[in-house]
Amino acid sequence: MEHSPDPVPDLGTAPDLAALAAELRALPASLGPVRLVAVDGHAGSGKTTFAGQLAAALGGAPVVHLDDLATHQEFFAWTGRLRDRVLTPLAAGRTARFEPYDWVARRFRGAREIPAAPVVLLEGVGAGRRALRPELAALLWMELPAADARARGLRRDGPELADFWAEWTRAEVAHFTADPSRPFAQLTVDGRTSRPLQPHLAKRSLDREAVEELSSLSLPE
Repeated sequence: MEHSPDPVPDLGTAPDLAALAAELRALPASLGPVRLVAVDGHAGSGKTTFAGQLAAALGGAPVVHLDDLATHQEFFAWTGRLRDRVLTPLAAGRTARFEPYDWVARRFRGAREIPAAPVVLLEGVGAGRRALRPELAALLWMELPAADARARGLRRDGPELADFWAEWTRAEVAHFTADPSRPFAQLTVDGRTSRPLQPHLAKRSLDREAVEELSSLSLPE
């Protein structure tokens, strides 16, 4: 699954993103010298586009795309790979270097470097998972219903990837049912406009809305 931008408006460094960037820079470091900020949400919800816009507002913050660490066989079993190749060096203040997964060639190849910058964005489905939350400075959630996000992804990727999307959707539902991220987000972002839905980062109380939404989603056979 390539991390191509989703079709949402390009807001650049809009004032609300500039304010959010300032808030993120002011947070305590959460991973060595790094403030690790997760951007989570359903596949197709606008995470990649928003992460790019926020990175620009942060003056070019590095972005770790979880699509570079997942594989066809391991949609969500990438935590160890992320920790070994990215989080451990960043925690030590070193540049992380790893080979990204090529979804066409179906193997790891090429090279990525992620410097231990003041803010590093972690973008992808499951970025706010339970195992990572202790190392996050903030968790942002892209607010777009699962069915709408899936429809957007199918439009983006074309009918030839419909079978892949059906397989992915089953795995995503299972993941978020067992390990929801949305109830723990400090900020929600409109997946249609890429604009924050709250004026400031805030703690959110646990709720079951995300789990109920996913559990009721009708999946393709």
